[in-house]
Amino acid sequence: MSKKKGTANNNFDWLNVTKTMLLSRAIDEIEETKLVPEKKVLYQFSARGHELAQIILGMHLTDPNDAASAYYRSRPLMLTLGFDAEDAIASDMAKSGGYSNGRDIGVVCNLPGDASPMVLPMAGDVGSQYTPATGYAQAIEHRQKHLKDYEYSKAISVILGGDGSVATNGFWSALTMAATLHLPVLFFVEDNGYGISVKSGLQTPGGNIANNLYSFKNLRIFNGDGTHPEETLQLIGEATGYVRKRKGPALLRLKVPRLNGHSYQDNQAYKDDDLIKKEKKNDPLQKLKNFLVPDQINADKWDELKVSAKKVAEDAAEKAWNRDEPADDILLSTQSSGYENIQQVGGLYADGYSPPESSEKPESESQRINIVEGVRRTLEHELEINDRVLVFGEDVGAKGGVHAATMGLQSKFGECRVFDTSLSEEGIIGRAVGLAYGGFMPVAEIQFRKYADPATEQLKNTGTIRWRTDNKFAAPMVVRMPGGFAKCGDPWHSESNEVFFARMIGWQVAYPSNAEDAVGLLRTAMRSNDPTIFFEHRNLLDSKYARKPYPGDDFVVPFGKANILQDGEDLTIVTWGAMCERCEQAAGESEASVEIIDLRTIMPWDEEMVFESVKKTNRCLIVHEDTGTAGFGAEINARISDELFKYLDAPVQRLTMPDIPVPYNVNLMNGVLPDSDKILKAIDKIVRY
Repeated sequence: MSKKKGTANNNFDWLNVTKTMLLSRAIDEIEETKLVPEKKVLYQFSARGHELAQIILGMHLTDPNDAASAYYRSRPLMLTLGFDAEDAIASDMAKSGGYSNGRDIGVVCNLPGDASPMVLPMAGDVGSQYTPATGYAQAIEHRQKHLKDYEYSKAISVILGGDGSVATNGFWSALTMAATLHLPVLFFVEDNGYGISVKSGLQTPGGNIANNLYSFKNLRIFNGDGTHPEETLQLIGEATGYVRKRKGPALLRLKVPRLNGHSYQDNQAYKDDDLIKKEKKNDPLQKLKNFLVPDQINADKWDELKVSAKKVAEDAAEKAWNRDEPADDILLSTQSSGYENIQQVGGLYADGYSPPESSEKPESESQRINIVEGVRRTLEHELEINDRVLVFGEDVGAKGGVHAATMGLQSKFGECRVFDTSLSEEGIIGRAVGLAYGGFMPVAEIQFRKYADPATEQLKNTGTIRWRTDNKFAAPMVVRMPGGFAKCGDPWHSESNEVFFARMIGWQVAYPSNAEDAVGLLRTAMRSNDPTIFFEHRNLLDSKYARKPYPGDDFVVPFGKANILQDGEDLTIVTWGAMCERCEQAAGESEASVEIIDLRTIMPWDEEMVFESVKKTNRCLIVHEDTGTAGFGAEINARISDELFKYLDAPVQRLTMPDIPVPYNVNLMNGVLPDSDKILKAIDKIVRY
């Protein structure tokens, strides 16, 4: 820098920077030298070398609707935004309070904010912070432009990440979203040259992500030294100002040293002595001291602040250790029903939403509709009555969806409410999380079940947000997902695999077999305070069997409430989705009196109805399209065997797909799917047992 030391930026609060940086360093010191060796802290990640940039960034988050998406080295930012030192150390100790009330690793941070910037819930996997924060930026834009909520007119979203994270799907998906939509996002890359032991040259060509992105359309690049006080301040001021003035998204890459290992257990043996010495000479704390002393702070004052920070850290550590252990009374609650209060951030209910009147009794309408039309009409009505509903995914706009379920919705509600996305399922679900944090009900479409695989990380994280943050945050949403066999099969479009989502903690899973249930379940999902996977079976979308009269705009089907398709005395069949029709066909050909239960939702599933039926019939057959090994039928089988063994006159049986993908050839497909003939044989076998 050409400016004389200590003469520039005299109006900036360098004293606050110093206090916070010394406190951060003191907390790292006491953890590394005392708390970890004493096993009071079990996971420790040092922020040494990263503090100056994060603190100055935090001081530029001045709008109450700003949000930051952090990562495991972000404690200096948290301290800057007002997070208490005792809570920070208590989080690392897994004591009560803190980020998660002892449920998550201590550095996995969040901060709801109270008329102040918030920190979105971090996840433990690298790169997963990018797309939710970009989704929140879209929420900022939508609230300002379309809801006329001008309190968001200057708000920004900032995403912190290390150089290793720029190699992830989330980073590139978020870049695409931010640049194509001109969103108020700042990508804040703290480049310390290493992803644990892997050099940055193996993360991005040339080792400098900024150099690779100068030609990226609609993205402003800033690049510099994150250890020099004046340069860091100037770059952060320019970058945040650029985004705040709505000039577009920006990326700021700051070079910083990592003065400790990746974590406490990492001794950095992969670095040579010369590099370690070079990094220590590049310590931003020493550069800050050289910058401020003696021109702005005298040496005695600096020493006084250092002693004070050490005392604060020691007192905080003692108080944190003396805290109670976290209460376990709601440890098992992952969904809203397990908590007395509404989450502080996320979804409709945190913003004071009250659902309209509803009814479980369908209205009479003579014309029968298919599932596609039922889904479309339900989406249309909820879009009409709730301006927080947003429908999006690949091809849902002008095309109306690859299955036509969103046909005409964009022309009626506009591109701001019904919109297409880039081809990134990670981005679709991550965006939905951020939009939920912004107070919306996202209804995202994944075109086929198999296509959800790239979004697995975001999907799994979404279901545990409420639990991980101790009900501070939640991200209610609906993910519509067609799947299952149709006119033919194949391994890519015909997968069912609903058990995968049933095992995904925190999610509801709906699987309607007809248009009436599709309407009721979708409406329930869109008014829920929990995330829902809404499975639309491809073979039922326009089938004669699934056609039912539209049940009305107020009709709902509660989750966890099954439907008895027909009564019987000799055998209970438990099924769902496309197998309902085949089970009814088989039962119609059987001499036995068969009771058929359509679960309608498999998470939660109606255990009470199933148990009562099995107690009556004393026999049970479970039929599903998913593969046999560890399919959801195995769970039902186990529960019945555990609880109802004394009632059974025959072993509980399952009829499923074999453990193979769905074949493309129609004859091969029909040969492996459960059909009415196979079901009939299974019925007769169990009844004759």
